[in-house]
Amino acid sequence: MEPPPTSDTMTERDSDITATVVRERTRLINFIRRRIRDPNDAEDILQDVFHEFVQAYRLPAPIEQASAWLYRAARNRIIDRFRKKKEEPLTDLSANEDDSDEYRLDLALPASDAGPEALYARTVLLKTLQDALDELPPNQRDVFIAHELEGRSFKDMAAESGVTLNTLLARKRYSVLHLRARLQAIYDELDI
Repeated sequence: MEPPPTSDTMTERDSDITATVVRERTRLINFIRRRIRDPNDAEDILQDVFHEFVQAYRLPAPIEQASAWLYRAARNRIIDRFRKKKEEPLTDLSANEDDSDEYRLDLALPASDAGPEALYARTVLLKTLQDALDELPPNQRDVFIAHELEGRSFKDMAAESGVTLNTLLARKRYSVLHLRARLQAIYDELDI
């Protein structure tokens, strides 16, 4: 059993915590804001992550790679936030096209420069995403690619194809549900 921390040890840990928060805050909030549209939600996630970090850092076995820990915790909080969002009926989506962003895939890929494990996880996720896209019916795949990757609006796609807006929204929704289900197994397996 470890002896209780001394005041010098606690002061040193507090200094380490402060230095890490100051060093990582801007990059971490930018990371979160790229995935969370509402600035208040992004700030809430940031505060939750820092609170968890302080609690975990003060445990007898402190965190060794603080930056990696912070990003993993932020990614987990973001995923939790998306899981908790309740689905909206498609009729609500067609009323305001900006709401269609709620049906974005929001794939959280590990950073390519975060080490060999993150690079491996990124490669596996991208391969699984490609395989899952190939499994989709062509009409769903086309809508997903046009909206997510090419940035085309549903209104433009409807005008060009003659397919109704609600049909395009439904195709996109089904594609996202399929892709989330396929990728969730990989996220769980890789524990990211």
